[in-house]
Amino acid sequence: MKKWILIALSVIIVIIIIFLVAGLSNLGPLIKNAVNTYGPKITKTEVRLGDVGISLLSAEVKLKDFYLGNPKGFSSPYALQAGSIYVDVQESSLTGKTIVIDKIELVRPDIVYEKGRGRDNFQKILSNMKAGGGSTSSSGKQSGEEGEGKKIVINEFIVRDAEVKLAMSMTGNKDISAKATVPNIHLKDIGKEEGGLTPTGAFKQVLTALYGTIASPSVIGALSAEIKAQGVDIEGLTGGATKDLKETTNKIKGLFGK
Repeated sequence: MKKWILIALSVIIVIIIIFLVAGLSNLGPLIKNAVNTYGPKITKTEVRLGDVGISLLSAEVKLKDFYLGNPKGFSSPYALQAGSIYVDVQESSLTGKTIVIDKIELVRPDIVYEKGRGRDNFQKILSNMKAGGGSTSSSGKQSGEEGEGKKIVINEFIVRDAEVKLAMSMTGNKDISAKATVPNIHLKDIGKEEGGLTPTGAFKQVLTALYGTIASPSVIGALSAEIKAQGVDIEGLTGGATKDLKETTNKIKGLFGK
């Protein structure tokens, strides 16, 4: 009798392993297709993902060549691009309604913050996302196609060693550019309190935090100092560009009614 019990348990374990491996092997194409299909619809910009690598043993995912383009009206080629994004998924959550991601780590992303004539590219992308699908209705249900699918919880989201390039289109056909280091970002428990968010909702939180850091006084101050070091009088050129840059921080709070 014990022998048959052991055999039955072994068969069950093998079935579970096959199921998980099959789920993980299909996860890569699903992620790539979702990003490349829904990304442009959500942000109203070009969004693409080059490839997805999956480790079947550790359930670690590596997103390769992520590209977030700029909205119409901005001249920079992109808002953000990253060679690699590392994702650690709880494989046991893949079969449930809510996928739990232990950690997402974005290392050395290349960010372009384009500012000109009272607007900037990140503010426009976030406004596009607010106006798009996947928003939460008054009943608490997610609207749109994506809301009926899987939800996600992200235990940790880390951005480190990032650099931001400021691009400003000025009057008189004169362009200004500068670079600054972005402080590391460490977010925790994204979607945990809500019992899971749509990927759109989670991306909104991440992008809002990134935008807030880019437009923080320390980063804006460093960018302004580099511009002045180039011998450019940005106050004289724009009638108060530095003040306009600093006021961006206040606009962030109003993007989602916060």
